[in-house]
Order: sequence, then C-alpha cells, then structure tokens
Amino acid sequence: MQMPGKLVTMAALAVGGMLLSKQMKKRGGSRSSSVEESIEVNVPASTAYNQWTQFEEFPKFMSHLEEVRQLDDTHLRWRASVGGKRKEWVSEITEQVPDKRIAWRSTEGIPNSGVVTFHHLTDTSCKIMLQLDYEPGSVDEQLADAIGGVRQMARANLKKFKQLIEERGVETGAWRGTVTQH
Repeated sequence: MQMPGKLVTMAALAVGGMLLSKQMKKRGGSRSSSVEESIEVNVPASTAYNQWTQFEEFPKFMSHLEEVRQLDDTHLRWRASVGGKRKEWVSEITEQVPDKRIAWRSTEGIPNSGVVTFHHLTDTSCKIMLQLDYEPGSVDEQLADAIGGVRQMARANLKKFKQLIEERGVETGAWRGTVTQH
C-alpha cells in the first residue's frame, strides 16, 4: 500500500523535527557551539600561516564576510552577512606564534573565539586545523547550527583558502610578530 504524498512529507518533517530537537537538547542549557575542521594544503606551513595573517583578505575566501579591518596588531573589526542580516564584531588576537598558531576571542558583538594551527607535513605541504567556538543568536542561527550549517561553511571556507593559496603558491604578505598568550 502506498502512502499519499502529503502524508509522506508530513512524516518526514515530523522525523526531521524530532532529530533536530534531540540535536538541540544535546547541548543542554548552553547555546554555545563548536566546530573543528582541518584541511591539507600543498604549500609550506610558513606560506599558509603568512597568508592567514592577512586578515583584510579573508573576504576573498570567506563568503559571508563583507569586510575585515585590522585596527592594530591584535584587534580586528569584522562585518558579515549572516542569514541576510548584517553582523559586526571586534576580536582580539590572544596568542600568535609564527608558523604555528593564531588564537582569538571577540570583545564586542557576536560572542566567538577560536584557534587556527598550522602543522608541517612536508617541505611543500601542511595541515591547517580550525577550532571555532560561537553562540548562535537568533532562532534561524540556532537552526542553521543544529543542521550543521556553520560546520559546512567552515569546511567550504577552508577549501576556498586552499584553492586561493595553492593557485598563488605564495602569500600576499605576512605579519611575523608574536602575541604572548593572555
């Protein structure tokens, strides 16, 4: 016996809703989420790191970003479009070790923090690992987070970074300073 199309659709939506509800409950009362992604890149770790320090070029590989302005050695102002809404925040670099890692946290606006690390594989390749902690704000953001939208965006952004740096083969600049962890 075949079920009418509307009944199948309603059943699929109900199952999807139950799975989404379970996913959101796993977090308990916290609205905080984390994403961890990595990618292997066919350039030396120093080249990938140097390009990553060019924060104002992030909109070239992060599709949701409209602008990043470097205010000083450790502060950045970000402007993005998230779900069709403009979001702005300021972040502070809390640790920076050349060719190894960059850590940050927001100081204004959207609560987020994270770290990106660069791991030497060979003289011509490295692995980039990204960990991002954030708090989805609106119900739309929470829904996108629950269905893996932020993880998919992080993965896509890393792939775009890989394409950008591998096509160039060299970085467009570098900041080789150190920021002591705080």
